[in-house]
Amino acid sequence: MIFDIQTQSNQPIYQQLREQIIVGIAKGDLAAGELLPSVRQLAEEIGINTMTISKAYNSLKEEGLLVTDRRKGTAVAAPPPFTSGQEAEYRQNLQLQLATALLHGKSKQALLMDVQQLLDQFPERNECK
Repeated sequence: MIFDIQTQSNQPIYQQLREQIIVGIAKGDLAAGELLPSVRQLAEEIGINTMTISKAYNSLKEEGLLVTDRRKGTAVAAPPPFTSGQEAEYRQNLQLQLATALLHGKSKQALLMDVQQLLDQFPERNECK
């Protein structure tokens, strides 16, 4: 997977990396069990500090999306279903994004089309209940 890090962005680099890994997992570019580059290796490849990579990896480990084995390295985990707290946070974030788009003139129809286009980028998965 190739990471596109924007050093001039207002968004922290670890956050950009974290989000790109999440999207990569959701799109199927990164499969459960697949090893990620080591912190040092990735830091050298994209030219950023090892602590930045470590922060992104640790955040994803806390979310249950990555696992680390001292002998094998860091791998993609099988994503767990949302906890009730994560579900509430997801809905709150989605509500804020939708409200922001509506305030800036997006119609409900345009929003639905945007969501459908974005969803089409991801493979079908069995729904978790």
